[in-house]
Amino acid sequence: MASPTCAPSKEGWKPEADFKKDLQAQGYQIKTFKVTKGNCYEIYGHDKAGKKVEIYFDPVSGKPVKSQ
Repeated sequence: MASPTCAPSKEGWKPEADFKKDLQAQGYQIKTFKVTKGNCYEIYGHDKAGKKVEIYFDPVSGKPVKSQ
């Protein structure tokens, strides 16, 4: 599957460290965190229930745009 496109530029992005902290505060366990070619934040890991997740987030709004 192709990754979604989130942001046309890096202007207004929430810093990666702050974004990771917010996700961890929500109960996510992050194994891999990366920036995609479509300018999304992508995480691989587990949610608070321990379920495996792969989620793409808009780096400006912080909202999930796609999950698998």
